[in-house]
Amino acid sequence: MSPALLVSVVDDDESVRESLPDLLREFGYTVAAFSSAAEFLASAEIESTRCLILDVAMPGMSGPELMLELRRRQYAIPLIFITAHGSASERPRLVRQGAVECLAKPFSEAELLRALNAALPQP
Repeated sequence: MSPALLVSVVDDDESVRESLPDLLREFGYTVAAFSSAAEFLASAEIESTRCLILDVAMPGMSGPELMLELRRRQYAIPLIFITAHGSASERPRLVRQGAVECLAKPFSEAELLRALNAALPQP
């Protein structure tokens, strides 16, 4: 069996950092969780992350700013944004900028699984 793909979660909300990794593990992924964009950028996991699920609005560097920084550093990691404060215009804008999806909290397991299937190659 091949090793599980690493999905990293970046969200300043502790409840999301606790619950989302549990769900992702149920889906069969390996998970690393980070409380900020800076923490993720400084981590060893940046090299092995195959999908990044990140909050749009965070203190310090926002999710969209992290997306631009990853591009600047030439990391081509598929991104799934999650947001509690999403406007109708935010999703199309983020997808146009290269995100796989932008999910409004609370999102369903099915919505998350669809986004992951779009972001990650299936065996």
